[in-house]
Amino acid sequence: MLLPLLPDAHKGGRSALTCRFRCGDACAHDVANRSGNPYFGDIAAEALSRRGVLRAGTLGALVIGAVGAGALPAVADPDPGPATTHARGGGLRFTPVPPQTGDVFTVPGGYDSAVVVRWGDPVLPGAPAFDFDNQSGDAQAKQFGYNCDYVTLFPMGRDRALLWVNHEYTNEALMFRGYSAPAATEEQIKIGMAAHGGSVVEIERARGTGRWKLVTTGRRRYNRRITAQTPMRFTGPAAGHDLLKTAADPEGRNPLGMLNNCAGGTTPWGTVLTAEENFDQYFVNGDRADPNVARYAIPTNVPSNNRRFDRVDERFDLAKHPNEANRFGWIVEIDPFDPDGAPIKRTALGRFKHEAATTSVRRDGRLEAYMGDDSRFEYVYKFVSKERYRHGDDRHNRTLLDEGTLYVARFTGDSPKEEIDGSGRLPEDGGFDGSGEWIPLVSGNTSHVPGMTAEQVLVFTRVAADKVGATKMDRPEDVERNPVTGGVFVALTNNSNRTPAQADEANPRAANKSGHILEIVEGRGTAFAWSIPLVCGDPNDPATYFAGFDKTKVSPISCPDNVAFDRDGNLWIGTDGNSLGHNDGLFVMPLRGRERGYVRQFLSVPVGAETCGPLVTEDQRSVFVAVQHPGEVDGATPDNPASRWPDGDQPRPSVVVVWHGQGKKIGS
Repeated sequence: MLLPLLPDAHKGGRSALTCRFRCGDACAHDVANRSGNPYFGDIAAEALSRRGVLRAGTLGALVIGAVGAGALPAVADPDPGPATTHARGGGLRFTPVPPQTGDVFTVPGGYDSAVVVRWGDPVLPGAPAFDFDNQSGDAQAKQFGYNCDYVTLFPMGRDRALLWVNHEYTNEALMFRGYSAPAATEEQIKIGMAAHGGSVVEIERARGTGRWKLVTTGRRRYNRRITAQTPMRFTGPAAGHDLLKTAADPEGRNPLGMLNNCAGGTTPWGTVLTAEENFDQYFVNGDRADPNVARYAIPTNVPSNNRRFDRVDERFDLAKHPNEANRFGWIVEIDPFDPDGAPIKRTALGRFKHEAATTSVRRDGRLEAYMGDDSRFEYVYKFVSKERYRHGDDRHNRTLLDEGTLYVARFTGDSPKEEIDGSGRLPEDGGFDGSGEWIPLVSGNTSHVPGMTAEQVLVFTRVAADKVGATKMDRPEDVERNPVTGGVFVALTNNSNRTPAQADEANPRAANKSGHILEIVEGRGTAFAWSIPLVCGDPNDPATYFAGFDKTKVSPISCPDNVAFDRDGNLWIGTDGNSLGHNDGLFVMPLRGRERGYVRQFLSVPVGAETCGPLVTEDQRSVFVAVQHPGEVDGATPDNPASRWPDGDQPRPSVVVVWHGQGKKIGS
């Protein structure tokens, strides 16, 4: 049974309203990971001496060019300027946006912004115009869905493209007047189901600018809506296994729909990988399913604030269909140029509360995909394909994600345990860093986890990772690879539940409300080095760290969530749940040269919203962000909205594009 909201149930910057609808009040529950895995600080004393450990700083040369011939040369870093003037560094020059609290979308001077597409905008032929007070499930299935998250772009020539957008979750309390979960109508439930999933929409650019807008005329043959009811298929080793079979799908190969899609990635062959995250909250009666579902925090009975999808589709009642929950929590591949193709749930990449699936081709030609599991004390994963990528061989390449090795990360610090006390104070060697190992879980149909078959490892991946002693992290979210250096960056959003005794060098702060960024640098075989370039929070807090840069000049930043890179290798960070009392925003941080660690805020989203995406276009003329859950503030209702962005009426989650008013490169 779900616990009532407690005063400390949302210890970061999120509202109780967000906690309820975003993740089913996850922070109000016991931590799902009850394994006895040691926090790596407990085993640091058994590691190599700190002078002998592989260090992130010395491994950089090993991965330069790891993403192929497209890697760019280094950009000269000019002298830093104060944050109150035009700031420069990493190819950047703009006046940072100060922290905001108002109901506005704010960009730096000289920049413009515009909404590209918003909740309810028509996507498919025959879709009606949005009418807040006259919604229907049929209409929503043809309209742009609700809370938008991951965005990516697929070019169709110079000035046209397909925009893919995730629709993570719905907030019925803001979608319907007088909403009550126990009294929700069947039509409201159907609208909610149709507002999940994702959208493909065709967009066009105003020539000579970085502005993009929705194409509203013509055939728009690629426009598409994916919902909680879209027919899909399983591929990979677990497809057809008994754990995936249901009465409606006795072969265990044809699931319906996707839910709570958060971050994502793209493939070298031009498809999107979208990640199912907090799928647990849509089910009831979890105690009637496989005992391993408890590891995924699925409700054991029928919580009063559940969306009750089971009232219109009984497959969400695990007392009747105990395997249905196993059919969610996957990476889903979708071809935006095949509007009739069935989305594919790739079982070889494992099942957990997925964040991201960032792919790159290794030097040996194999494909890698990095993934996070977004919950407190969960893990970082990597998949490596068995076969090699073949340029131009689309048919072969589309099989790469079906066979390979799935790994989970174990991190080891190089500092004495007594120097990592949970305060966030740097150890004597001047940085949080160390070595690590990728622990294999499964290779094709071969399990590396005692007592579990390959199919069990893939369906209950959290359980398998527990068994091999993976490192418990502070909510691993988006994972992205730097196109210049090849370093892999992990956003660790926060973890207020970590105690001083549980602090370790990869998660060095207790009650970590503001999160941090960790970089992985691959070494030989399964070894890697890691370091922490950014410990977020108020720069005046001694527990923060900005890669050694002068903290009097940086912008305050809290709760890194989605990350991206521009062609120059600058790190762009979208935040979720700012714990410092400000609105969330988009920040940028150079990673090389004299301005490494110089964090500056590029934009701020409206009150109650989260900054998702982000996407810097290849030509660096545009930045896309998804403004998720504007106005999601405790006490807000449609009759008393906390936000009226973007149209001055009810708040509507939207994708926004930002560009320089003079057509210059973003940041210049």
